[in-house]
Amino acid sequence: WPTGDPDDWGAVPAILATLAKVDLQDKLVHFSYNNFMEAPAGPDEENQMKIGADGSIRRWGYEADRFFDITTSLDEAKENLRAEIEKSCSGDPLYFIHMGLSEFFYQEVKEVVDAGNEASLAFVYIVSHSGFNDTHLRRDYHHTIFEAMEYGGGRMNYHKIKDQNGKWDPDLLWNSGKDFSPWFWMRDHPDPDVRWIYDRMLVHAGGVADISDTGMIYWLLTGDEDGNPDKFREFIGGGILKD
Repeated sequence: WPTGDPDDWGAVPAILATLAKVDLQDKLVHFSYNNFMEAPAGPDEENQMKIGADGSIRRWGYEADRFFDITTSLDEAKENLRAEIEKSCSGDPLYFIHMGLSEFFYQEVKEVVDAGNEASLAFVYIVSHSGFNDTHLRRDYHHTIFEAMEYGGGRMNYHKIKDQNGKWDPDLLWNSGKDFSPWFWMRDHPDPDVRWIYDRMLVHAGGVADISDTGMIYWLLTGDEDGNPDKFREFIGGGILKD
């Protein structure tokens, strides 16, 4: 799976738009993607995660050196995440939004502990909503998020909000199945960057309107784990860098 999970193809720009809407681009210190470990790199024109990340960087002023494609920049990604974990403290905690599988994160937790820097883990906050991301293994020797926490000596903080897939009702949460109509407001928005998010949703390989991981960032910013298309429309307002 060199191009990641299709439900993240739309979620990447939606998440980055959410942060940019409240001017938090400088608070993003690490963004790694395509983390199905040991997957080969794919051609850029088919790398939907990279297309979404690069487009967000251009549109909303993110620092490009904080973004890492695991299939091509694994060593750089590991070095960056390890450094961010190790400098975490009470005045500068790290929030790890658990969008993908757990092996990459596990490896960096292990390196931090093995280097004797485990005290910093007390200021790492893991946010999850997906049992799949928490426990799915691509290889028998990979590790779950719970094994990462165990290796960290139980120091890390873990918070799991409700599953953000509300496909049983298209007007709830962040996955409306094959019904794109709750998101037509993005398609018709005056801000071309908002329309671009909708275009990125359309590339889902299964034709599913799913940006479910966005619910974690929305919860972190608002305290609301019941986000939905209407609430997101209100949040975005007149545009990402507008209003």
